[in-house]
Amino acid sequence: MTASGSTRWEYLTAPLLIHNTKAILDNFGRDGWELVTVTTTGQPGAEQLVAYFKRPLEG
Repeated sequence: MTASGSTRWEYLTAPLLIHNTKAILDNFGRDGWELVTVTTTGQPGAEQLVAYFKRPLEG
């Protein structure tokens, strides 16, 4: 927490492999990352899943 009482965050984006999604998300969770959302990027027919994470900034 900061002096003003609000939490500061750090963010991470990571590609998700559809055949290994649970393991990928579990690994990030063990490192303290909270999943915010999953979206797709790329051209139609070649979309890539992308996960957005956040965790409290230390220090």
